[in-house]
Amino acid sequence: MKHQTFFKAVLYCTLMVMVMLSAQVRAQSSRGRGLYGDWQVKVDYDGRQFESILSFSRDREGNQTGNWISFMGLSELKDITYEEGKISFSRESRNRDGESRTSNFKGTIEDGKISGTWSSSRGENKLEGQRVPRMQRAVGSWAMTLKMGDREFTSTLVVKADKEGNLTGLWQSRRGESEVTDLQYERGKLTFKRTSTYQDTKRESTFEGTVRRDTLSGVMKSERGEITVEGKLVGAPIIGTWNLEVASERGSRKQRLLVNPDMSALYGAIPIKKINLENDQVDFLTVLKFGDQSFEIRFEGKIEDTKLTGEMTTSRGSQKITGTKVIRTSRRPRTR
Repeated sequence: MKHQTFFKAVLYCTLMVMVMLSAQVRAQSSRGRGLYGDWQVKVDYDGRQFESILSFSRDREGNQTGNWISFMGLSELKDITYEEGKISFSRESRNRDGESRTSNFKGTIEDGKISGTWSSSRGENKLEGQRVPRMQRAVGSWAMTLKMGDREFTSTLVVKADKEGNLTGLWQSRRGESEVTDLQYERGKLTFKRTSTYQDTKRESTFEGTVRRDTLSGVMKSERGEITVEGKLVGAPIIGTWNLEVASERGSRKQRLLVNPDMSALYGAIPIKKINLENDQVDFLTVLKFGDQSFEIRFEGKIEDTKLTGEMTTSRGSQKITGTKVIRTSRRPRTR
């Protein structure tokens, strides 16, 4: 009887520990989801607003990390705390004379929005912003190869997303364009319907496939049978996050280039409509406006494996760019 009582007590304690650990994991996960990602923010300086990006992630040890990303470059955030919607951190920056200055931020995150106050020796400034929605992995242009027996056909699937994240698609082939409907993407699975017209005959087909990194594989089904489909994401070598080193006569600084699957991008906090990639050559052009003044930013370079080199040219001169692509690795549970 004593052994049974002891066994029940041990079992009860074990269950309680598991429940507590599970609750802690859920809480930590919830906190991470509430903060993780990019935030487009505006800081008010004496009536003038400057846009930047707050980017939060975790390192390999699970520690919270963050960066302040602006036109001037990338700087690391320190002393990051986030608990029950309250967030604080500090940032060290240098002025043109090389003098160091520390700023502190305290604010709140609620309903996908962040707001708070910067404080430093120069006073206080208001900050407001909102989370940047992630672009779904199915978005982009896919070079599709369809296999029917010993024959192969090539087409292009173009997937776009609006501001609300709704997907639309277009199928392009040598026979013309056809609309893609009922386009759905969830947890790596992509499905859609396609209606094509050939010689006044309409044909309907359905597709179901899986997106893995920069590949799309699946099956197209119709009344004529099944066709195996393999796709590759156009522009895959440049798509992703690049950590840059920008060198000029004034010294070097860190910067980030984020290329989306639809080939739009962010250089620092500057939106780029389209990145051009042909073979290993990369270029883009954008125009910045400050009041009545405007100037061009042009980049030309090349990509080799996970390295990017080139030159950035503006009306103020040129800068050498070197970059390394951030390779995302999935974490696997440890086995004993």
